[in-house]
Amino acid sequence: MAWFKRENKGIITKTEEKKEAPDGVWNKCPNCKKPLHQTELQENKYVCHYCDYHLRVGSKEYFEVLFDNNDFKELFANLTSGDPLNFNDNKPYTERILESQAKTGLKDAIRAGVGKIEGQDLVIACMDFAFIGGSMGSVVGEKIARSIDYSIKHKIPFLMISKSGGARMMEAAFSLMQMAKTSAKLALLSQAKIPYISLLTDPTTGGVTASYAMLGDINIAEPGALIGFAGPRVIKETIKKDLPKGFQTSEFVLEHGFLDFIVDRRAMKAKLGAFIKMMNN
Repeated sequence: MAWFKRENKGIITKTEEKKEAPDGVWNKCPNCKKPLHQTELQENKYVCHYCDYHLRVGSKEYFEVLFDNNDFKELFANLTSGDPLNFNDNKPYTERILESQAKTGLKDAIRAGVGKIEGQDLVIACMDFAFIGGSMGSVVGEKIARSIDYSIKHKIPFLMISKSGGARMMEAAFSLMQMAKTSAKLALLSQAKIPYISLLTDPTTGGVTASYAMLGDINIAEPGALIGFAGPRVIKETIKKDLPKGFQTSEFVLEHGFLDFIVDRRAMKAKLGAFIKMMNN
């Protein structure tokens, strides 16, 4: 006789007879911890059914949510990072890049595509946090710059979806230069009178917040997103004061005038489509 029998609460299945759920069928909300069926989660735009928490997703999911019928042409797909500093921490930077590419299936921390949203042409550049924390390296800056050039050439509005831990330390000054580079390109986009929409998602921090993420003609965010420059601990140690409740959430940033509005992901496509249509007319 087994030393343990599962008879409480009607559970009488023998251990050897239990069936494992296939990988990828279920997910768990990081906020309320309730189980989420992957198909239902996808239909709900990767937002928890129970607490409306917006799960972190990548460019694949955002393109799926925003582009009509998920139909788009990827731009500048084959750009990859070099190793200008021959950087090596506990492993060479080139090895870290190859590992991230194999793990995520991405070339770098950003993808760009052109397609239609609510029937309106739109160029989208979207960051991926899964690739080295969505860090901003030379490829991220170059893809944004080329996407802006594409928008100017074809007179198509540009949407930037930011999700980043900040500048990529392995590229040092080359990474920081992307802040000025992308800001200058956005100035050209403004001169051409082409709309630029900045969507800030969880998290948007560091040099990304200090440059292109906050330079939109409209700046919008998802509910509950972490948005800031330095981390709360650094700020608290610097100013020697306790931080207010909800500090660096999108709601706090909206209240203090740095955002235009917050949009639920499930309503994002309709809201963006209406704004682009208004600007085109």
